Amino acid sequence: MNPAVLQQNVSAVLVEGNRQQAPDNSEFGERIDYATLAKKGIVTLTSGETVESTMAGKKSRGPKVKLKYQKYYIILFSVILIGVVITTVLQFWPHAIDSDSGGNNYYISAWNSLPEVRVMDSAPLPPKGDLECSYFTCFDVYRCSYETNRISLYIYPMKKYLDETGEPILGQISREFYDILIAISESQFFTPDPDKACIFVPPLDLLNQNSMNVEKVGQILAQLPRWNGGSNHLLFNMLPGTAPDFNTALDVPFGKAVLAGGGFSSWTYRPGYDVSLPVYNPTLAGVILPTQPENYQRPYLAISAQIGIHPEFRDQLNEIAAKRKDFLILHQCATTVEEGDQPPTTDKLCHGQEKKRYPHILQEATFCIILRRARLGQQALGDALFTGCIPVVAIDAYILPFSDVLDWRRAAILVREDDLPLLPKILDQVSVGRIMEMRKQGQFFWTKYFKSMKEITLTTLQILNDRVFPYAAKDDAWWNEPMPRQGAINPLFLPLIPPKSHGFTAVVLTYDREESLFAVINQISQTPSLSKVLVVWNNQEKSPPPVERWPKISKPLKVVQTKENKLSNRFYPYDEIETECILAIDDDIVMVTPDELEFGYEVWQEFPDRLVGYPGRLHLWDHETSKWKYESEWTNDISMVLTGVAFYHKYFSYLYTYKMSRHIRDWVDDHMNCEDIAMNFLVTNYTGKPPIKVAPRKKFKCPECTNAEMISANMEHMVERSECIAEFEKSYGMMPLKTVEFRADPVLFKDNVPKELKRFHDIGSL
Repeated sequence: MNPAVLQQNVSAVLVEGNRQQAPDNSEFGERIDYATLAKKGIVTLTSGETVESTMAGKKSRGPKVKLKYQKYYIILFSVILIGVVITTVLQFWPHAIDSDSGGNNYYISAWNSLPEVRVMDSAPLPPKGDLECSYFTCFDVYRCSYETNRISLYIYPMKKYLDETGEPILGQISREFYDILIAISESQFFTPDPDKACIFVPPLDLLNQNSMNVEKVGQILAQLPRWNGGSNHLLFNMLPGTAPDFNTALDVPFGKAVLAGGGFSSWTYRPGYDVSLPVYNPTLAGVILPTQPENYQRPYLAISAQIGIHPEFRDQLNEIAAKRKDFLILHQCATTVEEGDQPPTTDKLCHGQEKKRYPHILQEATFCIILRRARLGQQALGDALFTGCIPVVAIDAYILPFSDVLDWRRAAILVREDDLPLLPKILDQVSVGRIMEMRKQGQFFWTKYFKSMKEITLTTLQILNDRVFPYAAKDDAWWNEPMPRQGAINPLFLPLIPPKSHGFTAVVLTYDREESLFAVINQISQTPSLSKVLVVWNNQEKSPPPVERWPKISKPLKVVQTKENKLSNRFYPYDEIETECILAIDDDIVMVTPDELEFGYEVWQEFPDRLVGYPGRLHLWDHETSKWKYESEWTNDISMVLTGVAFYHKYFSYLYTYKMSRHIRDWVDDHMNCEDIAMNFLVTNYTGKPPIKVAPRKKFKCPECTNAEMISANMEHMVERSECIAEFEKSYGMMPLKTVEFRADPVLFKDNVPKELKRFHDIGSL
């Protein structure tokens, strides 16, 4: 390019006051140094102009640029301010429920703007609640989509229903029912399309029967466009019945509708169809309880803080309190002269003339006595859970809230009404450890299922979902295990039945018993599902026998020699184990038959996250010593199975070696005892499930085994096992073992039929 042209172009750029940048001649994008270019004669500045003066000219435009950006920031700030205001208004504006098909939104709080519907006196009534209804007879499951494994709920559009005179049949909805509708509409189960709905929810506030005309409400239900006799409809009610009868179910004619109600009795509850609800106490939402230390000693053993209980119950409680100072019986405070005709407050109860603040006083008692009043369902049950007071429910025939899925024996004491005079004796027998467990369980129930109408509603929907899709239902541990649990959640993401072709690997722990070891190998090699035998040689002073002396079997046989003599070596995750299932077996268990082993393996296939074994053992609480005790007596209850021969998933070998407390492993290896107890603790803690006992055998009996060096031959061995349970419980910070009364046996194994008809005919004996 001509230098004169280049000089003219660059000079023009500078004269324009740097309105645009000069061409970048640097290969790496560096800025051009115009002063250097001018000195070299490549660039010529205009007369009387320097680089400094040019930059000064650039600075002279600063105020205009600043003014321009001031306007920009003012506009930006205004837009942000308007957005914040609009967001705030929308946040606190009443929620809307989608209408039927017209696309209209009806705001729940806009009572006066709702469309009006007159219900004539001659309108038809639906039939009364069908007490014979069940999930199989009154519920149309084909409306529910199996593509998502989730029910879908549709809420009818809000309307104002009037009688012939123009008077509203139902008033404005309560705050509690409003929360129910919002919880449904914001849940994963909600659908705005009625054609895709599995269950229909009428937006009629039926929580309190005292505030409704049951006949008119029944006529409203019959007019719903998709009523169909009430099939696949869900109604909510907490306070059923009216004086003087106070029926335990809603008196509104509701046909085949599912009733989620509070206060069911065993006479009105339809198991597997209705849902029993707690009676919610809205005043608890504003209560802040003082924090108490975990080891706080509550001064009262039991407290009764209900008003209006039957005089017979009141007399029995007063008689107990007269003998026991740790029983506190409260009553409604008498109205003073200063209070005049004011209604009594619900946050104050009296013991004599002494006023107690409610529900705070419940924190001072270990147990809260819950009795029937006019209705079976009581707010006092939720109040007790809220305050950490263990409920003592003495209400005959009462269906406890969510009893289909919640195990109330973990959180409450259930007694008959006739046994009320025996209450002191019953409560005195509850151990301190049991009290702590029940209190934690009760607070877990409160937090997850009871603390607000949202939790109550979502729990109801989940129960209904589990009924419609039982194969995708939540298990007992999901409903009843506090979260987060002390220990990991079940880590096994396995199919229900693992592939049978994989078989199992028999891991035989041995030290120096060649004869019995070879007998065990020959015995287990006859099991059809055996994949491999792995011998763990735990003797460092003696080498394993030469190859020619080992049994000749049809399955692979490998030997691993350990570096140290430790019992924990039997649970090491060896690379040679290629199957999911492991059979842990001792080198002296020659009495177990191939049929027993094959049947045990098939049971494990159905329960791959459990320990599956033969002789069972039990842990018990010794009230005399206040310690846990290892029990080897023959009982029907078990909480452990001996790993002298037991099936388990290989993942638990990894957990035992790398994740379990090092203190427990060291204890096992130092005492040469309790490795089976440690494995039972581990599996039950991780899965929340007890072991499974198979076949009738309750004891390993080997008359041929007379080796005096057997670990279990020492009497101190049994004493140490009780110490192991106490030590492991301390390490876990709780008792994870669970007691179960269950045994799996083959079909026909005890029937007097020819052996040819039995698949497993050699199951053994006690």
